[in-house]
Amino acid sequence: MVLIQSHGSWPSPISADLAAAHDGQPEYVGFVGDEVWWTEPRPAEGGRRALVRRLADGTEHTVLPAPWNVRSRVIEYGGQPWAGAGRPEGPLLVFVDFADQRLYAYEPDAPGAVPRPLTPVSAVGDGLRWADPRIHLDRGEVWCVLEEFTGDGPGDVRRVVAAVPLDGSAAEDRAAVRELSDGRHRFVTGPRLSPDGRRAAWLAWDHPRMPWDGTELIVADVAGDGSVGGARTAFGGPDESVAQVEWAADGALLYSSDRSGWWNLYRVGPDGEPRPLCPREEEFGGPLWKIGHRWFAPLECGLIAVVHGSGATALAILDPTTGEVVDAAGPWTEWSPTLAAHGTRVVGVAASPRSGHEVVELDTRTGRARVVGAAHTDAVDPAYYPEPQIRTFAGPEGRDIHAHVYPPHSPTHAAPDDELPPYVVWAHGGPTGRSPLVLDLEIAYFTSRGIGVAEVNYGGSTGYGREYRNRLREQWGVVDVEDCAAVALALAAEGTADRARLAIRGGSAGGWTAAASLTTTDVYACGTILYPVLDLTAWGSGETHDFESRYLESLVGPLAEVPARYVERSPAEHADRLTVPFLLLQGLDDVICPPAQCERFLARLEGRRVPHAYITFEGEGHGFRRADTVIRALESELSLYAQVFGLDPAGIPTLELSK
Repeated sequence: MVLIQSHGSWPSPISADLAAAHDGQPEYVGFVGDEVWWTEPRPAEGGRRALVRRLADGTEHTVLPAPWNVRSRVIEYGGQPWAGAGRPEGPLLVFVDFADQRLYAYEPDAPGAVPRPLTPVSAVGDGLRWADPRIHLDRGEVWCVLEEFTGDGPGDVRRVVAAVPLDGSAAEDRAAVRELSDGRHRFVTGPRLSPDGRRAAWLAWDHPRMPWDGTELIVADVAGDGSVGGARTAFGGPDESVAQVEWAADGALLYSSDRSGWWNLYRVGPDGEPRPLCPREEEFGGPLWKIGHRWFAPLECGLIAVVHGSGATALAILDPTTGEVVDAAGPWTEWSPTLAAHGTRVVGVAASPRSGHEVVELDTRTGRARVVGAAHTDAVDPAYYPEPQIRTFAGPEGRDIHAHVYPPHSPTHAAPDDELPPYVVWAHGGPTGRSPLVLDLEIAYFTSRGIGVAEVNYGGSTGYGREYRNRLREQWGVVDVEDCAAVALALAAEGTADRARLAIRGGSAGGWTAAASLTTTDVYACGTILYPVLDLTAWGSGETHDFESRYLESLVGPLAEVPARYVERSPAEHADRLTVPFLLLQGLDDVICPPAQCERFLARLEGRRVPHAYITFEGEGHGFRRADTVIRALESELSLYAQVFGLDPAGIPTLELSK
């Protein structure tokens, strides 16, 4: 029997504890010999990233005990933090530990073995960092990205392609690290060595471009002694984003480029000319937020495993001779940018609206896909999961706005017929990102209690081609705010949501959109702002990390040319316009959106008697990883909505709102 009870007061088995326990997803899959390895989150272990291996008998084992944390800080968002090599005597692992960012080597099957450092510690600035390693046993080296700080400022940094000796001779000697590139580019990805060992390829780009704006595909010659020279730009440029480069088994160069307006795959033939393998208005690549993201993986037989789609993504096998793409069968509707291939096997990470992210293996001989790691299990009755809708709304000037709508849903409770539900608009981060349509227990935490959620892939989001992505150029704080408001108001106008009970929430760039929405519109009754950008002038003039330090030139415009635009759009400059309650959540170790942004915003709000709460978290950076942090954040957010919307959720601590 379904009980009638007001929205927001439905009992739910999806607690904040449960949502926190399932926060995060597996990443960075790979093969070590015949075994599948990956990293996965451990919220209950201080938020560390564990490395997991699947043995031949199907059992999963954690490779390194706590407190080892396999995670790189290169460009702060990190990247591929490990590599493995199968050997007759057992696997060799090379990994980055988060605590000191050193590269370590480890032989997990050797009796009494412990990780041994391969790289030194530097006392300069934030030291030495490493990402995207590849082990070359025949050369006795690890080829990877080196990020080296040369001073104390966030911009005092250089990045090169480097080779680290496996014998440990560089553990205390920086000079023993061989630099393979000349350092003339601000950013580089890890090098890929051709099958014959005579060429290397990597990506590079420079300020003020972001990698989704324009990158260069660099090809260099590798001599018999391992020296690298003759580096030249083969493809790409200021207005062409090359997202990934690999070598096919036959030595052909493969890369993903958006030169057509969509990230498509290209193969370079003997004549040196690129040929599109499957020209479609779909993405076969994406934004390079982390060094080492992989949307395609060549197989030994010449076929290519690809993650592709418009909006949602699928895993498929592409035949480069015919352009035919055959999707893998299965329930998964979203594949992450991490793929690996070994023989006829392909492994990736996938999820769906009914399942969390899992490690999935495809056997290309049989076409069979199966879960081989981090298998989803229903912690509660799946009848409590939301039933999402893929929607397209009309925005200003008739532009399309893509969104996922999650109506309130419970198998045991419903609201009175004459009561419309409150809705929270979720703005994703990036802003060059996208909200995937997957099971998220944080969304279910709200929908199962009678609160709707609408994820808006506003103009600027990826997955819909370069034209859609470019809508946000110099329009950040305008298009994203307008698109979120258009979705919220459309839901109210059609009778899906209660116009008087709309909220907005977002983290990072989504936190910016939430704050900008609260200070420039009257659409929302309250908002939740997580680790946000709030002051464009400060953020654009040194108050963030190097990777995004020039990002605002494309999102807002050059600061020197349009300084008034930075002031006009900054929520910190318009705290006097904010009249509705809000919750502000911030990690104290955040170097991307530092706490100083929140503190200035609150100082300018002082005396205005706007109900709000500001909660900070020791040991948390950009994005929350610890279970206790996620629990407090979710319960505080629900309490905010309860107080503003007149809801009565059971068992939730009351958030104290100050004035």
